[in-house]
Amino acid sequence: MKTQDLQHIVAGFSHEAFGSQAVFRAALDALSHPGRPGIMPIDCSLPRHGQPAAAALLLGLLDADTRLWLSPALARSDAAPWLRFHTGCHVVAEASDANFVWVALGDALPALASLRLGTDAYPDQSATCVVETLAVHADVAGWTLQGPGIQDQRHLQVTGLTPAFAEQWKLNHASFPRGVDVFLTTPTHVVGLPRTTRIVHTEEI
Repeated sequence: MKTQDLQHIVAGFSHEAFGSQAVFRAALDALSHPGRPGIMPIDCSLPRHGQPAAAALLLGLLDADTRLWLSPALARSDAAPWLRFHTGCHVVAEASDANFVWVALGDALPALASLRLGTDAYPDQSATCVVETLAVHADVAGWTLQGPGIQDQRHLQVTGLTPAFAEQWKLNHASFPRGVDVFLTTPTHVVGLPRTTRIVHTEEI
């Protein structure tokens, strides 16, 4: 890591163990209740670029064995050295090589099918995507979600995500047990979309 990068790196969690545990619980809750927005605990200093909820989520989930791909706006920012310094993660040039993918608001999301999908024998070897959005609203017309963790169905409206995502997600869901899991973030909230979740109806978002 370059010396000039180190000079501008801000602190991580105020208390590393407590901060990581709080983020892990929030991530687990998001995946256990797909499509339900939850508040992301943010008890850390933050880089200038990237949404706070997304940055805190990755700070809590990444480690030295993680390969991370950053979308162009993030790859050129202070978020990359911040995560490398605090987690020991390895930033990779190709999204297809990554365990985690972080996509900034306004950057293109790589095709889900091009990412690590795992195998039938080892579905846990798939990628996890953290995708920034403008806003998420529960119980508002947009997507209708079904699957484990959802009683009957759940409605979710997402703003700032390409409509093509829903079509890509259908293919991702159909490849179960392979497939990627996704976290959608706003500056303060996180929504989990595990590969077991099905989008059964989509309106223009």
